[in-house]
Amino acid sequence: MILQKASHLKGEVTVPGDKSISHRAVMFGSLAQGDTEVTNFLQGADCLSTIDCFRKMGIDIENTPERILIHGRGLHGLSAPDSTLDVGNSGTTTRLISGILAAQPFPVTLTGDASIQKRPMRRIMEPLSMMGADITSVNGNDCAPLRITGGPLKSIHYHSKIASAQVKSAILLAGLYADGITKVTEPAVSRNHTEIMLNYFGASVTTEETTASVCPNPVLKGQKICVPGDISSAAYFIAAGLLVPGAEILIHNVGINPTRDGILKVAQAMGGNITYLNINHDGEPTADLLVKHSALHGTIIEGDIIPTLIDELPIINVMAACAEGTTTIRNAEELRAKESNRIDVMVDYLNAMGCDITGTEDGMIIEGGKPLHGITIDPHMDHRVAMSFAIAALVAEGETKITDSDIVTVSYPNFYEDLHRLTH
Repeated sequence: MILQKASHLKGEVTVPGDKSISHRAVMFGSLAQGDTEVTNFLQGADCLSTIDCFRKMGIDIENTPERILIHGRGLHGLSAPDSTLDVGNSGTTTRLISGILAAQPFPVTLTGDASIQKRPMRRIMEPLSMMGADITSVNGNDCAPLRITGGPLKSIHYHSKIASAQVKSAILLAGLYADGITKVTEPAVSRNHTEIMLNYFGASVTTEETTASVCPNPVLKGQKICVPGDISSAAYFIAAGLLVPGAEILIHNVGINPTRDGILKVAQAMGGNITYLNINHDGEPTADLLVKHSALHGTIIEGDIIPTLIDELPIINVMAACAEGTTTIRNAEELRAKESNRIDVMVDYLNAMGCDITGTEDGMIIEGGKPLHGITIDPHMDHRVAMSFAIAALVAEGETKITDSDIVTVSYPNFYEDLHRLTH
């Protein structure tokens, strides 16, 4: 994919359904009694991997362009798969499904692509083992493939070292099958889609400060779910609208859950002109976002806001590169354990484009305002890196070439088409 500097950026866009919520709708619908209907489902590779895994465990899932229909079989309705479960590139599938598999009366091997086989799984192996599951890394490196032999689980109160919705969710899902109330305490509150949706399906999940608790053996009932637009996907057009001179973009139906809206807070702290329209607080909160070109300035990003924007930090790096002054990002060491080492990848390529950016152990320091120029980008099998540099290309002189550009289908299959429409 070859991209060039944009002279025009105007229009409206509807981003795909939220990836986190789409994953959970399939999982929880599979564990519920009766049918669950999901609209605006993200038809990305990651979420299709989740569907595939549950189909292999006996769940009938109809997938049409209009809706996903999941014929749930109840909390104890999964059956042993005939083969290894392949999660593809999806860390969410890997970690959340492990919590469910920890309680099943059958052994399962869980694997994924080369990227997944490098991502850390000790963070879920430890608490699930404490609950009574037999979970091992096949290659002995604390990564997938994982061999999970489930069984009766005991409740625990787990104090997580990191604020991670995937870790929290794995434990809460295992807690559905435990012998008492299971609790997870985090250093800061991570995204809470699991807590919201489990309660919607009929579970009893409560939150007090940074501790989430789940009661065992609920009767989950099938539901109707309309998935809001993914703020992580909207982030690229938020950045584009702020950075391209004269730009004005209306982004429809974006999820603005306060555990996910850090990108909006940071953009506004940097001087970004973003207006919320048509705010809706039914279930997951949503709004239309009107974004206009703005003169951005540097800021400090650290502490409790980090879990609310961890997936958006690569595109925030691009915003900071174009802002006047210094942006400092701290407490984001989790970026080193994503689809790629996002700190090193973003630092290397932004420097090559002309930005003054220095990587640190837990983030980066960006001296913004220097002109960028196009280069060739290898996104390292990371969809968020590819999309971030596609936006950087809009404000860089010359051509920017992105190899393996189709990796964006993991979360946003029509990304380049939407980008092209807004710039032409």
